[in-house]
Amino acid sequence: MMNKYIKSGTLIAAIAVLFLSIAMKPKPKKVIFFGDSITQQGMRANGYISLLKKKVDSTKFELIGAGIGGNKVYDLYLRMEDDVLNKKPDLVFIYVGINDVWHKLGAKTGTDYDKYLKFYQALINKIQAKGSKVVLCTPSVIGEKKNGTNEIDGDLDKYAAGIRDLATKNNLPLCDLRKAFIDYEAANNTEDKDRGILTTDKVHLNEAGNKFVAEQMLPFIK
Repeated sequence: MMNKYIKSGTLIAAIAVLFLSIAMKPKPKKVIFFGDSITQQGMRANGYISLLKKKVDSTKFELIGAGIGGNKVYDLYLRMEDDVLNKKPDLVFIYVGINDVWHKLGAKTGTDYDKYLKFYQALINKIQAKGSKVVLCTPSVIGEKKNGTNEIDGDLDKYAAGIRDLATKNNLPLCDLRKAFIDYEAANNTEDKDRGILTTDKVHLNEAGNKFVAEQMLPFIK
């Protein structure tokens, strides 16, 4: 009878230890990538978010894509509650701006510079107010020719400079994709092509582009 109680007590103790270890096990830190179609495509098999998932410890980090094609900065603001804040992330990458500049061509539905920065600052304020950390990303390229020779490089440089200023003003880390892409193109785009080096269509990332973006973002996660 005594052995029976001892065995029973040992089993209960083992179960208690198991539940305690599960309860004490730290939850993985939640990282959200908030953006447009570049981010949406980042969740594909060879997309930059999928590549990052292979580079980090899945027990320590949960990476979530929150990109929607065609989005501009105010679209992110309108869906921020559902797609970011309600998920209670530890870290948020804000990567938006290509459409705000690119859509000034053709459709003429881009975002004015002043409005772009105001909405961007509002994103920062609301995300930080919930206790999440933020990484700002400058918009990369709209055309891969030497800097200054693509159709709207001037605007893109201006908007990227605005993001750098916001990073300084808010004392936030900056993933300067604009500069990284320009430097890479200068070194690797010897034929001065407008696409095919890091992008498929001047904007969206090819395999090399996804690897490159993943490399730029990885240090901010680790």
